Amino acid sequence: MSARSAAQVRALLLRRAEIVIADVREEADHARGHPLWAASFPLSRLELDAWRRIPRRDTPIVVYGDADAPAHRAIDVLRRLGYSRVAALEGGLDGWTAAGGELFQDVNVPSKAFGELVESVRRTPSLTAQHVQALIDAGTPPVIVDARRFEEFQTMSIPTATSVPGAELVLRVRELAPDPATPVVVNCAGRTRSIIGAQSLINAGLPNPVAALRNGTIGWTLAGQRLDHAATRTAPRAVTESHHALAVAGARDTAQRAGVRFIGAADLPGLRDPGRTTYVFDVRSAAEFAAGHLDGSRHAPGGQLVQETDHYAPVRGARIVVVDDDGVRAAMTGSWLAQMGWETWAISPAAPGDLTRRGDLDPLPEPPRGATVDAATLRAWLAADGGSTVVIDVAPSRDYAAGHVPGAWYAIRSRLAAALAAIGPADRFVVTCPDGVPARFAAADLRRLTPAPVFSLDGGTAAWREPVESDSGRYAVEPADRYRRPYEGTDNARTAMEAYLTWEYGLVEQLERDGTHHFRVV
Repeated sequence: MSARSAAQVRALLLRRAEIVIADVREEADHARGHPLWAASFPLSRLELDAWRRIPRRDTPIVVYGDADAPAHRAIDVLRRLGYSRVAALEGGLDGWTAAGGELFQDVNVPSKAFGELVESVRRTPSLTAQHVQALIDAGTPPVIVDARRFEEFQTMSIPTATSVPGAELVLRVRELAPDPATPVVVNCAGRTRSIIGAQSLINAGLPNPVAALRNGTIGWTLAGQRLDHAATRTAPRAVTESHHALAVAGARDTAQRAGVRFIGAADLPGLRDPGRTTYVFDVRSAAEFAAGHLDGSRHAPGGQLVQETDHYAPVRGARIVVVDDDGVRAAMTGSWLAQMGWETWAISPAAPGDLTRRGDLDPLPEPPRGATVDAATLRAWLAADGGSTVVIDVAPSRDYAAGHVPGAWYAIRSRLAAALAAIGPADRFVVTCPDGVPARFAAADLRRLTPAPVFSLDGGTAAWREPVESDSGRYAVEPADRYRRPYEGTDNARTAMEAYLTWEYGLVEQLERDGTHHFRVV
């Protein structure tokens, strides 16, 4: 098995050469510590994610894992998928730290660290939760805009706030605050999207007083203040012509100062160098993307693309092209990507005639062949055999908790051996998941671990329909597939929220020690 040393990986990062550092552990393990530019590629989902996230098969990939997800197994999978330049990280994480490499906790760290750097360089204004609450109580509330996804906004929000996801802010905020004397406060759950959102408005020349809500809904909660739930306020979809013109001018100027290069859709084929990875992201809403988009583009709402760049573009050193139809959202998104060190191009705006493609790009390898069972037969087996049929659900833990076949065990594909030890013997096993596709890969793995017959459920749990269980269920292994963010939900411990903020405050210092980021704040 070939290997690359930490020094070789670092040299590639410093040269801005293309490289993927693939952490094939589960996300919760990834969040405990990883190199700055390591992307989470759990071994349990590797076949499902690799072609979409690493489009060029000769991209240099460096892999590390752990005992449950060893690097050699991931390398075997990647080679079967056609990747030709795959190597292990010499010594794994221990080798990285022994060579002086920095480890970063949490997820989406490059974006979060960049947000902290933006605030430190630009001195992005912020207001405390107590200050904003006092303005609301006094009957002089600012316009509060929530830069998260609408689903997050509905979970919990600041009273009087309106949902305006990050890429939409510059385009739509003037509809909510047409009077330039009206203060605008941008919030998210923690810090990053608040900072980036507020600074976006400032960079684009909004004349209103603008501030981030310091520490977002975490700060609001720590101040003992009430949050709203199930709010539905959204910005108007229509933008007046004068406001749109101002937004376009501000966005384009910001993007050009950051180094974004503008092209037309007809120029895109010229960027598709077979020796370079070129990501093309449509940064509009999901509904707009579904209605028609540029051929070869993927959907990545602009605010989340800046927030989760390591997920959408794990090939560090790649080229990114962002697309919109309004001249604002791609330009603003691109301005941040360029400042994060990406070679960034924008088609902003694309002509309506260029946005005619339907359906998303989702290249997947053919799942392994093997025995399957339909839902009706499985029902009969479970009703008749007194527990000799065991159902194993390899769904994401959130989906399993939301609803699963009654009696099904939760397991992670990469930890099936441990799951079998917890479950015990059975006459037959049936593997399922929401749509049935990952289950077919997991069933193939399970057949190598047990002499009992193994089936996958045709159509997955969606085909089972009713009844389903949504209680705590049976967990054969720890649900480590997802790291619980300290800023998610409303039941987080105060100590966890405080520790998260302390961690974010220390990211700029970590960036300095690491030295591979190439961030440039304008």
